[in-house]
Parts: sequence; C-alpha cells; structure tokens
Amino acid sequence: MITVVVADDQALVRMGLRVLIDNETDISLVGEAGDGRQAVAEVRRSRPDVVLMDIRMPVMDGIEALRAITADPQLAETRVLMLTTFELDQYVFDALRAGASGFLIKDTEPAELLRAIRLVAAGESLLSPSVTRRVISHFVERPPVRGTVHPELERLTEREREIVSLVAAGLSNDEIAARLVVSPATVRTHVSRAMVKLRARDRAQLVVFAYQSGLA
Repeated sequence: MITVVVADDQALVRMGLRVLIDNETDISLVGEAGDGRQAVAEVRRSRPDVVLMDIRMPVMDGIEALRAITADPQLAETRVLMLTTFELDQYVFDALRAGASGFLIKDTEPAELLRAIRLVAAGESLLSPSVTRRVISHFVERPPVRGTVHPELERLTEREREIVSLVAAGLSNDEIAARLVVSPATVRTHVSRAMVKLRARDRAQLVVFAYQSGLA
C-alpha cells in the first residue's frame, strides 16, 4: 500500500485529493496539512511514501517544508511531489534543487496524478511530459545561477555524462536509447549509476546537478 500525505492550504483541494485517493485500492491517504509547518509535523508522524505538497502555503511555504523533509535522515524514503498552479511557477527550480521528486500543475488529470504518485513511490521522478520541455526552455532562456561543480562529477564516465546531459534536456529513457542506439535497459543502468555516484535522490535531481555543473 502506498501511503500519502496531502499538504495544501485550500480545503477544497485537499478534499478533492482525498476523494480521488480514497477510491484507489493501492493508495491510502494517511494525513493532511493546511500549511508547511503542519506538513512537516504530519510527515514526521506518519512517514508516508509520497507527499503532495503545495508550493504556496502560509506559516511555512512548501519549499521550506520540502527542505525540512529532505534534510531529515529518518525521512530518506519519503518522496515529495510539488503542486503548483502555474506551469512555470517561479519556485519550480528551487523545489527540484531542494530535493523534490517532481511537480504537477493542479489541473492535472486525475489519472495522471495517480500515475505520478505510483511512479514516485516506485522510486522514479516526475517531470510531467506536458511541462518538462517548457521548464527547461525557461531555464535555457534565463539560466539559473550556477553553483560550484558537483564534487563527484569526475566519477562519471563519459557515457554517463552524456546521458545525464540528455536527461537534463528532457529526453525520456526511450528517446535517449534511440539517439544513442542502445537499449532502454542500458540507459536505465547508466542513469542509476549516475544517481548513485552523484548521490541524487532521483532523476529530477540529476537535472539540477546537470545545470549547476554545466552539463546542460
């Protein structure tokens, strides 16, 4: 059973998500919160598999709550999906940098949201296909301030570097496999190894590391 906490300051949004999740046999809502501080407390109490976290909330916003969750070693297995009203919310990159496993816009189709929960719970990351390339284009046009090169970057092989850069370009494993003329399984192996070497929580953080280190 996949356990979920919903954090959103709008009661109607929480109710809608509750109804959606309650109809599923493999997903269980174990907690709700109306602000970021409550969200952190609830996540520490229930230790869910997935958190659906609104970015803009009172008391403590979703980004701060996300940082608190990802910094807690006891919550290392909890994955956070950020919810945003706009496809190019100004905080999206900050959320990914802070350890979010992806983000969804609030008018995402119910089936896609449930799919996202299952994907993230299985260890994948979610940069919605409908918005991934727009987000990447946004950062290409207005590049974020690059930090220092990731200290473990030198451990990547040339092939791993190439694949990480393609991940950052928004390509799926199948698209990368087709471009490099290798199997999707080979791509998955390289992505997994790169994640281990860079200590990335998931694929989404690979995108962040790629931009910060100049691979994208």
